[in-house]
Amino acid sequence: MLIDAHAHLNRYDALTDKATGDIENYKIFTISNSMDPASYRANLEIGEKCKYVLPTFGIHPWVAHEYQRNLIEFDEYIEKSPLLGELGLDYHYVNDSSFFPAQRKVFEYFIVRAAEQNKIVNLHTKGAEEDILRLLGSHNIKRAIIHWYSGPVKFMMKLLERGYYFTVGVEILFTEHIRKIARMIPDDLLLSETDNPGGYEWLAGTPGMPGVLQEVVLELARMRKLEYEECENMIQRNFERLIGGDDRVNDFYLKAKDRDERKTG
Repeated sequence: MLIDAHAHLNRYDALTDKATGDIENYKIFTISNSMDPASYRANLEIGEKCKYVLPTFGIHPWVAHEYQRNLIEFDEYIEKSPLLGELGLDYHYVNDSSFFPAQRKVFEYFIVRAAEQNKIVNLHTKGAEEDILRLLGSHNIKRAIIHWYSGPVKFMMKLLERGYYFTVGVEILFTEHIRKIARMIPDDLLLSETDNPGGYEWLAGTPGMPGVLQEVVLELARMRKLEYEECENMIQRNFERLIGGDDRVNDFYLKAKDRDERKTG
């Protein structure tokens, strides 16, 4: 089974049915991240219709300033979400530093809850890698997915030393910079993602469909001198190790895996 560890299915709009059809066809277990409460509610509806989809709640750093005063109102969503994301900090695309304190306030609120509830966090780190590293350490976050990392190697290595998992997505099809980063990720900490539909659209000008994940895995296999199936299976084992013992995520995952096995059996 393919693993898309970071997508935003609510953003497909009119293409949602086509996207979930592709997920069913290609058998892609998909973590559909939210950026705000409205997108979480939309992802929950998608997850009800497609059992390969795990909806998760988070407040994205780009909109953190809109929600910083009412965070306690989201405790019910935080408790319900099996893992938390998309969360993080962004000092790269957010040019106005006056928004940074709000980002840090929201991020810390979520990771404190994640630590209390022993939940995985799905993280955005653009330009804020050092602060992310510090805050994850100070709040004793054990399990994290570092999404689409493109920052300094020195912080990447420190995050890897803590055993955090790194996704590689569609940019591997376009840039040597991401291929270089992908080569540095140990086999046992590698996950795949799309960040679709926006990830591929940002690079190629057209919304990315879930099936492009096969191209990502094929490129990862090529650079690691693996067969496609070996690479797909390795990423699946990594994801299973990440969620091992976490019944909240396993309840979703095992239903999808059982569905996959019945389809291929």
